[in-house]
Amino acid sequence: MNAPLAAMNNVDGDLIVRREGAAGVLRLNRPKAINALTLEMTRGIVAALDSFESDPGVSLVLLEGAGERGLCAGGDIRGLYESAKVGGDLGAVFWREEYILNARIPVYPKPYIAYMDGLVMGGGVGLSAHGPHRIVTEKTRIAMPEVGLGFFPDVGGTWLLSHTPGELGTYYALTGQPMSGADAVYAGVADVLINSADWPALRDALTNAPLRASANDVRAILQGYAVKDATASIAQHREQIDRCFAFDTMEEIVAALKQDGSEFALATLKALSDKSPIGLKVTLRLLRLGRTSKSLKECLVREYGAALVVFESAEFIEGVRAAVIDKDRNPKWSPARLEDVTPEMVATYFEPHKKYQLVFPD
Repeated sequence: MNAPLAAMNNVDGDLIVRREGAAGVLRLNRPKAINALTLEMTRGIVAALDSFESDPGVSLVLLEGAGERGLCAGGDIRGLYESAKVGGDLGAVFWREEYILNARIPVYPKPYIAYMDGLVMGGGVGLSAHGPHRIVTEKTRIAMPEVGLGFFPDVGGTWLLSHTPGELGTYYALTGQPMSGADAVYAGVADVLINSADWPALRDALTNAPLRASANDVRAILQGYAVKDATASIAQHREQIDRCFAFDTMEEIVAALKQDGSEFALATLKALSDKSPIGLKVTLRLLRLGRTSKSLKECLVREYGAALVVFESAEFIEGVRAAVIDKDRNPKWSPARLEDVTPEMVATYFEPHKKYQLVFPD
């Protein structure tokens, strides 16, 4: 083991970093919080990736979560909430470093493998779904429910979800509904579905992969455990989703769902009804811009500016209060209705921030 990795070979704490065979392992280690991501964990992952990249003994990187509940429930919402309440800068600092990390994952020079078992939300999606080797199971539930917090799917979510087949990403982004493992593969947000009972054997195969294992080598290992012909439940609603979510305004989407009138459409309307009206409109705009963007980085820059506006707004504080702090599930949004959200209100989320900006390192 080289000296830098030996020095950071942590076996406890919120992030476990170690080498197992040919694998550099990153284990998110806050199981009681479903491994919610903190600024310190983000910095630890960056340092570990630096070390793994320069270590000739590491062939691949493996991301996993401690405990049985999931890979990662997202960012540390409570910490962000407390900072937002006092006008702090945690959002600006955390999101800048997190988004830079998100952009690094798809271009990392060694195979990057994410085990997306259980719950994977928000920041957990950013750590996993941008990678080239994404493993899901029958227990997987992937969701980006940020609109219910007065926010939007960030961490590159507007890039990922705007490039799914048809309007699946629009549906998932606006409703916050979870994807099963099979749904995620169908939507292009994951690559391989396995039975969770096979994970120990697959993990052993990965950690014992040969030195200098290629992306093709990793894909071959994963395919040896892949579930064949899994059924994605969302596929049965694909026609409705593509038809009803094809519009560029929330008012048209809502009207289309009402006109459809099916059980699925009514359930979808209900899922939209408790979301932040301005959050819905900002999210839809970000998705449409993401669809024509040239890169993940372009979307992340746009998301960063919008996130700073959210962080400074009462909407975010109210959304987190209702969902996480008081848990009354009864947010008081302002404006309270879609029709009261003006184009000028939405436009403020896309203006350059006076103090902060996102710049990627060379």
